Amino acid sequence: MNSRQRRGIILLILSVLCALGVFAGVLSVVNDVKSKVGPEVTAYRLKTDVEPYTPLGAGQFEKIEMPERWLSKNAVTDLGQVRGKIAVTTLKAGSLLQSDMIVDQPALQPGQQEVAIMIDAATGVAGKITPGSTVNVYATFEGEREGDPAQSKIIVTNARVIDVGDLTSLQPDENSRDREPTDAVPITFALSTIDAQRITYAESFAQRVRLALVAPGSDTTVPDKDRTYELAKDK
Repeated sequence: MNSRQRRGIILLILSVLCALGVFAGVLSVVNDVKSKVGPEVTAYRLKTDVEPYTPLGAGQFEKIEMPERWLSKNAVTDLGQVRGKIAVTTLKAGSLLQSDMIVDQPALQPGQQEVAIMIDAATGVAGKITPGSTVNVYATFEGEREGDPAQSKIIVTNARVIDVGDLTSLQPDENSRDREPTDAVPITFALSTIDAQRITYAESFAQRVRLALVAPGSDTTVPDKDRTYELAKDK
């Protein structure tokens, strides 16, 4: 091996050692940054602006990951905390959700009353209705006289759910056509006097009562002419 080859080998070895030194330096910096930043945790950021006193739901937030040390102590890391809550002030899109931005939703507004009815678990709840949900209440009735058509009616619109009870097995009434036990869930609503009368009437006399979950912010106003449905009149 001549002197030129030896110099080449020495330079190659020095280059490798320098590269290893640079890599070790970068790795040290990265580890140092990680040690200073700390572990990452889940937080939630608002997708859109939310008006004050608006009921909150999971769909209004997006999940993000960020260093735990950068979060304030009152940052919300579990979206279950928004259940049954409302915005205490205007919430801006892109803001991190914090516990001081939300408060418990008032159970009742002036002029409202709590009304609880049993709803068939299979047809009325499906596990998706929770406290704070807004629902429309549908009921189906037999014809008043023999030969009259059955009807489906929207009994109440925009009913606010304030509590969902535990699943309960109900024994059939002696005069009921259905002799099999059914599973039902007690649902408590905040309703005006007239809506409370409508919903209790439906529970007592309707063949079926069904709840339709309303998306947050949706316009669910239903004209009177569209509140009753008969199959024969469907064109």
